[in-house]
Amino acid sequence: MAELLSADARKQALGTLPGWTELQGRDAIGKTFVFKDFNEAFGFMTRAALVAEKMDHHPEWRNVYKTVEVVLSTHDAGGVTKLDIALATVMNTIAKLTQG
Repeated sequence: MAELLSADARKQALGTLPGWTELQGRDAIGKTFVFKDFNEAFGFMTRAALVAEKMDHHPEWRNVYKTVEVVLSTHDAGGVTKLDIALATVMNTIAKLTQG
């Protein structure tokens, strides 16, 4: 099982992840991605889903037109772990590539 990040480790990791923040009321991180249109948003989700499946670590997310809201937390660990930081890092990279 993945180990929860300490408060210091989480703060340090979030400092390297533009746009990601701690969520109030739960042990999770989140970010809202805004794309040019639905096609770009869906392309991002498709690419991110393939990576998430390979990692066996799946996001909570919601898509409305060009906006994708993502929440990451390692449920079986009860909070934020290195897996969440790794997936957030990949999602930021995918978003940059998707947006060209």
